[in-house]
Amino acid sequence: MSVTSHRFYDDLASWWPLISAPAEYADEAAFAASLLRTSTPATETVLELGSGGGNNAFHLKRHFALTLVDLSEAMLEVSRALNPDCEHQQGDMRTIRLGRTFDAVFVHDAIEYMTDEDDLRRAVATVWEHCRPGGVAVLVPDDIAENFEPTTAHGGTDAPDGRGVRYLSWSTDPDPTDSTTVTEYAFLLRDTDGSTRVAHDTHTLGLFPRETWLRVLTDAGFVARSVAEVTSEDRLPREFFVGHRPGG
Repeated sequence: MSVTSHRFYDDLASWWPLISAPAEYADEAAFAASLLRTSTPATETVLELGSGGGNNAFHLKRHFALTLVDLSEAMLEVSRALNPDCEHQQGDMRTIRLGRTFDAVFVHDAIEYMTDEDDLRRAVATVWEHCRPGGVAVLVPDDIAENFEPTTAHGGTDAPDGRGVRYLSWSTDPDPTDSTTVTEYAFLLRDTDGSTRVAHDTHTLGLFPRETWLRVLTDAGFVARSVAEVTSEDRLPREFFVGHRPGG
């Protein structure tokens, strides 16, 4: 997983607030918060791995003290502007060790950049190392093998300074026998002077069956379960994978 291989998180990072606004995360973040609260004793501190531009954190910080980790320094800069009251750390979710534990660990869709089971296990090991006894881990892939469907999506918005973005994404599974899917992004970017340009980005993402998610969490030491998302949005509900670390 290399940040330089994804323009989304490198030279296009400053456009992130126009590609995906924090308001779009309110519903999902509220459901995540309900699961993050289930540590014993009550959750106060949360580590988010793969926090990106900080859109989930924008909502979760109202309930918890957050530490945010992302591989991309450019995306962390976006998040610092949105969430100056949160701690930010640069690091790879497969290898980072902060030397302390948290009441809960949250990993949103950045977990999908784990494209094989070995990488998934390494990321879950990081989650375990930072989750205190009695704590809870919540992992949220966009798709699992049982419900993946090829999709297209579009969006984007404008800024008061004249900048604007429109994008098209196209997700497919070129080889159903492996553990990956591919999402192609096309961006039309308008700058403050009215000039426009086109950018393209390709993302290879991991796709695992429910059994693999639960097994990897269980092998790490968690008591694992799958929870169907409750959402008011017009889309397929996601599966949230929840692991409780025994003890506490």
